Amino acid sequence: MNLLNFIAQFPDEESCKLKFKEIRDIIGVFCPKCKGFEHYWKKDKWQYECKKCKTRVTLRSGTAMQSSKLPLRYWFVAIHLLTSTKKSFSALEVQRQLGHNRYEPVWAMLHKLREVMGQRDGKYELSGEIELDDGFFSTETIEEEKDKPLKCGRGSQKKTKVLVMAESKEIEGETSKNGKTPKVGYIKMKVIEDLKAETITPIVNDNVSEKSILLTDNSNSYTDLKDIVLEHKAQIIPKEKIEEMLPWVHIAISNAKRMLLDIHHDIKPEFLQNYLNEYCYKFNRRYYGEALFDRLLKACVTNEN
Repeated sequence: MNLLNFIAQFPDEESCKLKFKEIRDIIGVFCPKCKGFEHYWKKDKWQYECKKCKTRVTLRSGTAMQSSKLPLRYWFVAIHLLTSTKKSFSALEVQRQLGHNRYEPVWAMLHKLREVMGQRDGKYELSGEIELDDGFFSTETIEEEKDKPLKCGRGSQKKTKVLVMAESKEIEGETSKNGKTPKVGYIKMKVIEDLKAETITPIVNDNVSEKSILLTDNSNSYTDLKDIVLEHKAQIIPKEKIEEMLPWVHIAISNAKRMLLDIHHDIKPEFLQNYLNEYCYKFNRRYYGEALFDRLLKACVTNEN
């Protein structure tokens, strides 16, 4: 949805409320007291009333917007900004666009949207042939480590470890110089505490189908993966060949780093996962076009708050 269409469709708070109610009516409203799904609509109160126990449910109750005091139109504008471009927006820039006085509510709103993106992607498993590797993203040094000498390389306090998985599919009928033309499917990025096998294996188990084929290097971190998937192909990959043999993982890492560097400054490690959620969510839905706005809005409505 381009900016002109958005303004025409949602010119005020009332139009946003009506759209939000339309989606809630389609999905259904859940009574927190008697667990019923049949409700009356109290137009004068902008609330639902359960037909059985008369409990009232507000328009935002049970959604991602439940605890927010910001106007619904702020949420709609934020969703539009995040879904209308491959890039991202900082909370400070969104605050400027909204003309809101306080930074913190806008920051919380954007991170709530990114959490919703992560929850929605968490419902799906990767399948088929999957490339897997780890990456290191620059983040702020945590408070406990600030007084210690700065380490170099993989162990640096300014680096946060991320496990990256990407479906690698071949395009039928097309070949390249090496005889294959892989095409990337869906991706996932998960922040991890360390590179130990006992840390990585459960994450892979939760996010990858057991019928998948994993492509990795021969790191000891991946030794147990053969027990949870159909096949694990561990290869000895020279450092200079890693981007060639596991291309989509490293393209995803490179593009995600570029997005973060262009938009955000000094990301705290505890919030990196949210930013990666946004990148993966939009990447996995890169062909949705204007439908992406409605997709994220529906995800906010069905969010389990």
